[in-house]
Amino acid sequence: MAERSKIYYTLTDEAPMLATYSFLPIVQAFTKSADIEIEIPDISLSGRILANFPEYLTDEQKTPDALAELGELATKPEANIIKLPNISASVPQLEEAIAELQKQGYALPDYPVEPKTDEEKAINKKYSKALGSAVNPVLREGNSDRRAPKAVKNYAKANPHRMGVWAADSKTSVAHMTSGDFFGTENSTTVESDGQFRIVFYGNDGSSKVLKDLSPLKAGEVIDSSVMTLSALKAFVKDAIEEAKEKDVLLSAHLKATMMKISDPIIFGAIVEVYFKDVFEKYKDTFAELDINPNYGLATLNEKISGHALESEIKADIAKTIENSAKLAMVNSDKGITNFHVSSDVIVDASMASLVRGGGKMWNADGNEEDTVCMIPDRTYAGFYAAIIDDMKQNGAIDPKTFGSVPNVGLMAQKAEEYGSHDKTFQISGEGTVKVEDENGVCLLEQSVQNGDIFRACQTKDAPIRDWVKLAVNRARLSDTPAIFWLDSGRAHDAQIIKKVETYLKDHDLTGLDIRIMDVKDAVAETLKRAREGKDTISVSGNVLRDYLTDMFPILELGTSAKMLSIVPLMNGGGLFETGAGGSAPKHVQQFQQEGYLRWDSLGEFLALQASFEHLAQTRDNPKAQVLADALDEANAKFLATDKSPARKVGQIDNRGSHFYLAMYWAEALAAQTADPEIAAKFAPVATAMQQNEAKINEELIAAQGKPQDTGGYYHPDQKKASTAMRPSATLNAIVDGI
Repeated sequence: MAERSKIYYTLTDEAPMLATYSFLPIVQAFTKSADIEIEIPDISLSGRILANFPEYLTDEQKTPDALAELGELATKPEANIIKLPNISASVPQLEEAIAELQKQGYALPDYPVEPKTDEEKAINKKYSKALGSAVNPVLREGNSDRRAPKAVKNYAKANPHRMGVWAADSKTSVAHMTSGDFFGTENSTTVESDGQFRIVFYGNDGSSKVLKDLSPLKAGEVIDSSVMTLSALKAFVKDAIEEAKEKDVLLSAHLKATMMKISDPIIFGAIVEVYFKDVFEKYKDTFAELDINPNYGLATLNEKISGHALESEIKADIAKTIENSAKLAMVNSDKGITNFHVSSDVIVDASMASLVRGGGKMWNADGNEEDTVCMIPDRTYAGFYAAIIDDMKQNGAIDPKTFGSVPNVGLMAQKAEEYGSHDKTFQISGEGTVKVEDENGVCLLEQSVQNGDIFRACQTKDAPIRDWVKLAVNRARLSDTPAIFWLDSGRAHDAQIIKKVETYLKDHDLTGLDIRIMDVKDAVAETLKRAREGKDTISVSGNVLRDYLTDMFPILELGTSAKMLSIVPLMNGGGLFETGAGGSAPKHVQQFQQEGYLRWDSLGEFLALQASFEHLAQTRDNPKAQVLADALDEANAKFLATDKSPARKVGQIDNRGSHFYLAMYWAEALAAQTADPEIAAKFAPVATAMQQNEAKINEELIAAQGKPQDTGGYYHPDQKKASTAMRPSATLNAIVDGI
């Protein structure tokens, strides 16, 4: 056999991190039999923070930069990385994580939100590396292939999840800007040869400021620029408030402040400021004194006014505004948390998919469901959601028992498109022009800007586009399924991409394949029409739309996006296996801390692990890895058929119990297989021991529920405490550790 195989199993955040403490010992025990080594790089938010500040830490506290090391590994053919969901941190989350680490004895500096001194600016810059989508762009050296595994899809059809009812006269709608947004202002060009670019603001007063200094451009690369005009945004919000009042429905905002970490908090802040215009005007001086920034929402505002002489007066005025203006959608009605409290609570792909699944409803202040005006200011993706809502009103909710599947091939390699644009997004101070220039000062793109406008440039390299087209053709052929490229001919960026797609499709034999390019709203209509007829259609989309599609369709099809198989064939031959979408489930952690019950479903991890073994078998000449993969495939099917995913409440199976059943089914399948007698002999007694002790193990696991759990930290748990909490069955531990 070739050199020892390695799997890099990432330690991330929140619920998936807790689950790892239970599942990983099982994985390590089982993989020893195939000469596979498991490495555990810590890419959690706390791990990333600590890696950036070695000079503040003792030698024992210093943490390697696991993310940078993994990013380098992703460019190599031997890469085999299992990537669990991680926090895309908002500023409040970053501040909470820092405070927790400081409390644990790490002498980290505070996060300077608005740095004044050079030292503060340097600290702010280091911390900003951990904000937003810090992980995915580093690891995604390939394009995305996401689909529902057959066993999962069959289970969903046989056990359909609850769908809300869509009324033809539903008042729910998407409100978006009609001008002055990123879509309307976008311009785009393809560069012909290697070079460099920089972004410069030229003020009307004759001043100039380099916003981004010289950075590389590759031949064939597409570069765009666009502007969100602050005055147009605020006028739009005012109109949307009036629309919601007129229709007597809820008002809600849907953004992606965790990923679009520069632009979307500013957009969120503008929404908050317009809605509470009278409050911000009345208390202008107090808010300036308390350094209140609307971008951080009502939650931070409430924290900052706490204990102030005017606290009760300000709170009364906020309540009066909500009473007299459009009703606000709620994130948590019981706790009075509105859709305007925290920007990272209103994540568009999750919130809109939930709304569509629920019949177009969101929760009001009384905890009842109501129609809503959904503010999605920028038209670039608002049309996707508007088209889905129109279809639901016209045709009613979908039926999971008969609905087809919508796999996705997503363009995301090498920071393709907007999710790679944080370092090229700026809020402008002053009036003038922003130019994207080449190294000789030749203007490639330019935008007129006013004070407060948001400028954004984004890059998409040629090699990823070529690879994306190839992946789409391969998937269409392998699954004998039509594929639609979702590209708007009326969008400047997409027009450049369409030219490339048309060119690169000619490199492939398309005989017998149905491959089309369609505007987004037409692609929605065609895909839904086919899916309602039980037919599958591959969606081929750009990076951000990939994110939205791979939440929307799985939530309609399966009830969750966490059960998708997500493979990233890395461009240099390695494999990145993502464990489904679905965030990192903070509510699950809170439930675990309060009552020792973890609802996180690790099926995504099970599916990714099976794909990872297959990849190892093929690329590292490891036939034993294939034996593990085939047995795990059987175990996954049985796991679904016997419904061993976590239930909902204390006293029922939780995440730890589901890990036990997966381990037992996997051991049974390994013991029964004939391809490798040595492995079969090794796992026969393991399977028997688990079967004979099933009742006892279940009893020990259930007994651990129903009481508060101390893991020693939320963002940075104590390893021993977390392991004890997540491995409460001494009987199961003895069997697993004895393999």
